[in-house]
Amino acid sequence: MRSLALVPVLAMLPSLGTATPSPTAPQPPTKRGTLPAVSVSGNAFWQNDKRFYIRGVDYQPGGSSAMADPLADATICSRDISQFKKLGINTIRVYIIDNSANHDECMTQLADAGIYVIIDANNPLYSINRYDPAPSYNAKYLQSVFATVDEFAKYDNTLAFFSGNEVVNDNVNSTLAARYVKAVTRDMRRYIEERGYRKVPVGYSAADVGTNRRQQADWMNCGSEDERSDFFAFNDYSWCNSNFQTAGWDQKVKNFSDYGLPIFLSEYGCLTNGRDFGEVAALMSNKMTSVYSGGLMYEYAMEDNGYGIAKIPSVKAPSIQELDGFEKFASALAANPPPEGDGGFVSTTHANPCPTKDANWLIDTTLLPAIPEQAKMLMMKGAGSGPGLSGDGSQNAVDAGTSSGDAEQGSGTVTSSNTPKGSQNAAPATSTPANARAVAKIPLILTGVLVVLTLGGPFLL
Repeated sequence: MRSLALVPVLAMLPSLGTATPSPTAPQPPTKRGTLPAVSVSGNAFWQNDKRFYIRGVDYQPGGSSAMADPLADATICSRDISQFKKLGINTIRVYIIDNSANHDECMTQLADAGIYVIIDANNPLYSINRYDPAPSYNAKYLQSVFATVDEFAKYDNTLAFFSGNEVVNDNVNSTLAARYVKAVTRDMRRYIEERGYRKVPVGYSAADVGTNRRQQADWMNCGSEDERSDFFAFNDYSWCNSNFQTAGWDQKVKNFSDYGLPIFLSEYGCLTNGRDFGEVAALMSNKMTSVYSGGLMYEYAMEDNGYGIAKIPSVKAPSIQELDGFEKFASALAANPPPEGDGGFVSTTHANPCPTKDANWLIDTTLLPAIPEQAKMLMMKGAGSGPGLSGDGSQNAVDAGTSSGDAEQGSGTVTSSNTPKGSQNAAPATSTPANARAVAKIPLILTGVLVVLTLGGPFLL
């Protein structure tokens, strides 16, 4: 992480009550645009009967400091989609979404351009606190997550949802939060099923942390079918204008060769030694396609952290300036098209053993927190209107309805009234799911508890 400054901001918020959304009726997906929906089969993504590789960029103009949804503004969409076409990408990832806004126009424009979208279901206001996860896993939080699902499941070019981003990091205490991230993944998948939506894949975006990357991956793919993710992704900045072996990617292929789910890179693009984007050639080669399904380059818009390939004078500026990396990335994609055939994929999926507790992984159970009682009605009635990006937030919501204990695998039913593991000795600091390239931090006082939101790249502690 590259931190430049700390700017204290004091905000006094009112007490937050339990979400009481209006009912929404189950409905089939609304057909938008011209793209067929992408699905998961075996350890790969598929566009009808053709193997689909993610060849895209992470997209958040203004970073998390702007707290703006680029897909809610048709002017911004039109400007950047024309640039996406020049790049030749097929996917964008958006970290911050306004689930109270309408996205028909932008999603249709993207579909017409042949571009899919991966949506982060969290934002700085509604997210899991990595160091004190139990209180933040509440009904108010899930109402926002489910409202985001409601908004985007209807679009055929919604490729996937991320249930969390870098919630677990290199602080070993944060590994305890993995139980809650997996519970959110379970809840999102169940909500999609209960509401009768297309089976949009749900998975997690892990931090680039070698000491627990494999444990995170196994954790998200162990247990009963309803608890497992549809895919696993991680952020990787180890290829620094080097090569397949020097970057250690040969070992990352070997280590995940029998993982059982699709894997892709949710961020890549090390700045050290310059960037020629040799990662693209590797990802599209037979060295990797039997295990990996492509990746997302970090990032499109230039922020203070220096990773962007396009300079945008202001969020709504009518035009952008292509930077040096823009043409290099476009050239790398053009020179390395998606391979023909199935890429050596594995046709079956399977669960992995859950990781055991050790010095780098503190979880000592296979059980997940049960969904909060107050959130069960959301499964039956729908999430209703989303709180958007101006809501009161959920991490410190009063009487928001938290989990009352652990659930039996495959049931979601509470088995005891025990306090969920991991909360008893939690650190007092809070955090939001985060992007590893964030630059500046703003401490924000929320009802007496310190919360940190980031500026620059998408949110990170």
